[in-house]
Amino acid sequence: MPLVCLACVACGKYGAPAQPVETLKSVAPFPVGAAVNPYLLKTNSLYYAVVATEYNSVTTENVLKFNATEPQLNQFDFSGGDTVLSFAAKNHMRVHAHNLVWHQALPGWVLNFSGDSLAWENIFKTHIQSVVAHCKGKVSSWDVVNEAIRDDDGKLRNKDVNPGDGSIWRQHLGPDYIARAFQYAHEADPGALLFYNDYGQEWNGVKLDSMVAMVNRLKRRGIPIDGIGMQMHIGINTNQANMKIAMQRLASTGLLIHISELDVSVNPSGDTNIVYNDALQSRQADMYQLVAQTYISTVPKAQRYGITTWNVGDADSWIPHFYHRKDWPLPFDSLYRKKAAYEGYLRGLKN
Repeated sequence: MPLVCLACVACGKYGAPAQPVETLKSVAPFPVGAAVNPYLLKTNSLYYAVVATEYNSVTTENVLKFNATEPQLNQFDFSGGDTVLSFAAKNHMRVHAHNLVWHQALPGWVLNFSGDSLAWENIFKTHIQSVVAHCKGKVSSWDVVNEAIRDDDGKLRNKDVNPGDGSIWRQHLGPDYIARAFQYAHEADPGALLFYNDYGQEWNGVKLDSMVAMVNRLKRRGIPIDGIGMQMHIGINTNQANMKIAMQRLASTGLLIHISELDVSVNPSGDTNIVYNDALQSRQADMYQLVAQTYISTVPKAQRYGITTWNVGDADSWIPHFYHRKDWPLPFDSLYRKKAAYEGYLRGLKN
């Protein structure tokens, strides 16, 4: 039996060469990412492999939020965030950090803090600048302020109407706390891109109007804001026309547009008897494809910061736990195998 030259096999002399396997990052014309959990990166080899193979951007999910980074006054813990930063550096990935200012995920010492406006301003500024400074040079961008706008009337969150609705920052620092948050973050890392992040633009026109008006006011004042995060926690029945309108309106600001927390629910009604059958999987795949195609066709190339899913596989999703229902919202299943949703997303990214 004659010896076979491996180089000849590789170049196709003895048959067609193996085609490289397509991945999300290999076909996307912009960065694609996932919010990631550092514990899973350290303990689950399947999770690690999928993130490293499919994505070129990661978001820090929950580990750089206030309660994780400053559990006690002036006592900082960056262990979870550092795991994500190290993973990203090792795998040559962009890091989008989430988040500095939110009305949720606050430690007890903040919720119980008593002081005048100057004391509140000090803890606000110190937290922002300490966290940003720690990550300087390691992250590309930040969600500086998260979900500051109410769903019902488009005004800034202030005092609680429903539990958890109010913003402790708005109550103690006034409405201009948002502008100061961006200024403080920029002072700590002038090279980082700064985003306002929120949900509901695709179903809530009042909120969309308020968001566009707010970021335009910030721009006119010279506040250092670079982009908008459009979370996109959507479902298989999300209105396609409204999705496109929201992207158009946000892009009209001239800022970078980041689909920042994408997932596609198949069971928004909470049906306890639901079966994740082929029909539902096909509709979910179609929605993932539509999101990517709409983003590409609607947002100018220079403003596309990318698309990020909120975690990786169905077992990691926040939706079943938060809403206490069955759901399968992500492109990979609980064993990190590609689903129909993945194939639809891939097709959309290829456009």
